[in-house]
Amino acid sequence: MLCNLHKHGKKHILTDDFCFKCRRFLPLTLTDMRSLPVLCVLLLPWCIVGLEPATDGKTEEQLLNSCLDGMHHKQVPGPEGSLYQNCAPWKDRACCRANVTEKMHQEELFPYNFQWHHCGQLSPQCERHFMQDMCFYECSPNLGPWLVKIHMKIRNERFVNVPLCVSDCNQWWEACKDDMTCSGNWGKGWNWTSGVNECPRGNQCKTFKKYFGDATNFCQKIWDGSFTVVPDTEPCMTQWFNGLNPNNAVARKRAKEIVQASAGELSATVSYVLLGVGVFLGRLL
Repeated sequence: MLCNLHKHGKKHILTDDFCFKCRRFLPLTLTDMRSLPVLCVLLLPWCIVGLEPATDGKTEEQLLNSCLDGMHHKQVPGPEGSLYQNCAPWKDRACCRANVTEKMHQEELFPYNFQWHHCGQLSPQCERHFMQDMCFYECSPNLGPWLVKIHMKIRNERFVNVPLCVSDCNQWWEACKDDMTCSGNWGKGWNWTSGVNECPRGNQCKTFKKYFGDATNFCQKIWDGSFTVVPDTEPCMTQWFNGLNPNNAVARKRAKEIVQASAGELSATVSYVLLGVGVFLGRLL
């Protein structure tokens, strides 16, 4: 028997396996197979979602104690004792290892063969901000709530729309706006034929200001949407701090929102299923 659905004159087929998966949620007395297709539709959210939260079942604490799944990242954050130079703020709880941060500062193309100086040498102040940004990427233990799955040789996850404080963004921009680049998005589009990123074919070296225009556009596009710029009065991340990590509170707030939203979605799904069962029972009476 196939569970046949008709909608707008088109025939949609659900397999026997799907129908019987749905059927196992029914009281045993409801055995009218002619009505089963209707119930399949009513129970569709239940059967597909399987009552799994939208955040892959992660709890708040799991979101707050995970590292980006990357080539050099730890699985979970922990203390390092000391980290090198621009990565030092993360030493008490880091997703990076000390030897990695040292090589980052000493070997120009480590760790991903990515050349910042593709249009001539960056100024020291601009290079320092990009190094702080790399330390944030490698070391931050606060990115769990913003991670999404991807498939790359160097990583299986990336972060998207992390709220970056506008003051951080403005400092980064002021340090780099007069330096040279040949791309308005460092996250993709490079020519990698030599094994090192080179300017996309046809692109010319121009100032960051020519490519990005302003600070917000720069911070939000430089790494293909990794950051979104927000006022300092809102919960936002910083790439440099002294003492306690202020990003902990930002991540916890977002983790709570994700878990609460997932619980709300689950509650709505259950309500929909119960309503559907009620309608189905009404048809049998």
